[in-house]
Amino acid sequence: MRQRVVGFITAGLCASAAGAAELTATEARWLQGAWPVIAYAREAKLPLDIVVQPQPNPGAAPLAMAFIDGRCKLVLSMRGNAQAQATLDRIEPELLDAALELMAAHELGHCRRYRDGAWYRLPSGFAASPSDTPAAQWQTAYASMQAARREEAYGDLVGLAWTRQRHPQQYEKLHAWLVKERSDDLIPGSHHDTLAWLRLAGDGQALTQTSIFAAAAALWTDGLARD
Repeated sequence: MRQRVVGFITAGLCASAAGAAELTATEARWLQGAWPVIAYAREAKLPLDIVVQPQPNPGAAPLAMAFIDGRCKLVLSMRGNAQAQATLDRIEPELLDAALELMAAHELGHCRRYRDGAWYRLPSGFAASPSDTPAAQWQTAYASMQAARREEAYGDLVGLAWTRQRHPQQYEKLHAWLVKERSDDLIPGSHHDTLAWLRLAGDGQALTQTSIFAAAAALWTDGLARD
């Protein structure tokens, strides 16, 4: 993510002197839902900051992760961005808090990959599939898209591991919700085509052991071998 970081919010959700305005109701709702994951990151000593962009960001992902100067930045781009509230409105009320935790845990998976120096890297023994086009620029674009797809798959599995361990009674519904989100307007093989990995996580049993990151990594590697 390459958006400019312009405002910071402290762990107490107070506006900082960096220029962030008071939180909107939508921003507060996202942060309220994501807070258990943020608290977990602090306990795990992950270098996570929360960033609220005060300028309008129509079309941006409402929640995203940046990595700047060795720290992870959980970025909210919600002002002037109808997608932020629309995302909330698409989720069943009884699933909302757990779904927001899932999305925050997905981003935390990106943070962990950055911190491990593994971003866009394949595990030992794996090789990226080549593009079938001879043009060098398209080969580069294809390789970047596939790397992003793998990272999205890992993030999805971290989110599901969090759900399976923290909200097991809601896992089935949230897994189905995530499958639908990834299936809508799907372009096979594109950045957010993580369905090959989501199918492996159908009952969540493989995500119950060890940390959310280790559980996700094992199933992610299995998906790489099958994909």
